[in-house]
Amino acid sequence: MENKAPVVLNAVPPYGHVIASEKWRNSSLIQSLKGGGVKILFENELGVADFHLPNKSCILYVSECDIIAGNGYKRKLVRYRNTSSSFQELVLVENTRLSEQYFSAVQKFVVFDLGLTLLPVGGQTEASQLIAQIVHGEDRENPFRRRSSSRLLDPLVLAMVQHVPGVGRVKALALLQQFSSIQELCNAPPAELEAIVGQAAAQQIHSFFHKPSTAGI
Repeated sequence: MENKAPVVLNAVPPYGHVIASEKWRNSSLIQSLKGGGVKILFENELGVADFHLPNKSCILYVSECDIIAGNGYKRKLVRYRNTSSSFQELVLVENTRLSEQYFSAVQKFVVFDLGLTLLPVGGQTEASQLIAQIVHGEDRENPFRRRSSSRLLDPLVLAMVQHVPGVGRVKALALLQQFSSIQELCNAPPAELEAIVGQAAAQQIHSFFHKPSTAGI
């Protein structure tokens, strides 16, 4: 039986760096990361994950091609969730004009069925900007992490909440002080959200987590 190199499940890159699966070497995402000042370390044995970040999180990237091709991406997501890693698992999902009709089902599977954190992106360029924001955020001391161990105060999740339409940094921080998990935030009724961020933002947040995207229709 062929001996394989051990999978690097818990490798943490230095600040300012990302460990990327070798298959991403020539991608536009990697080129954009380099342009954003992020240093890349390539690794053949990351397992299911595509990227490891310095805040002990990992990323699985689901492209529009993965979604349109069928349910194969679901099996990959299950393996990703079941990986015996100490990392926080994040899923970046392309929500484009081609994949938007499937996005609601993907979102439900990732967030509610598997309990993972999902962040929609428009493509590899937007994904690289988000990853760079997280990496550079880790270069600075995070005052929130000292006050609470809640995963919502992780800069990774802060970036996700800020990505919701109508939610900037101030409203995101207010939400993160009230909800102890992504699932709790997803399940919050509009009335509860309204008390924190106002009626308009509350409706946008609720729609973001519960309704399929209608952009471009």
